[in-house]
Amino acid sequence: MKDNNSKTEKQSMGKRIRKALAIYAVLVLMLTVFSTTAFAAGDDPIQVVNNLSDFIFGLIRAIGLILLGFGIVQIGLSLKSHDPSQRANGFLTLAGGVIITFAKEILTLITG
Repeated sequence: MKDNNSKTEKQSMGKRIRKALAIYAVLVLMLTVFSTTAFAAGDDPIQVVNNLSDFIFGLIRAIGLILLGFGIVQIGLSLKSHDPSQRANGFLTLAGGVIITFAKEILTLITG
């Protein structure tokens, strides 16, 4: 004899999923229909690209500084534990952090 309780649980789970999907579809439809287009108010397109470039290089610089700090910590821990492989990894992380931190300046030196 089959248990009818498990059958009603499956049906209620299906109803919940359908209800959640319907709510999601309504939200997506509302966001699509009620969205407005934003236009730039007289900005120079080159200035917009330069601002975006500065923002992206700022993020890259932040990641480089994090790697730089992590490399310094890793070198310090390797000196304390006398682990040469950790020391090598620390110096590589430190060098990578320096390169990533100064990526914009390196690119401007290369391109002129």
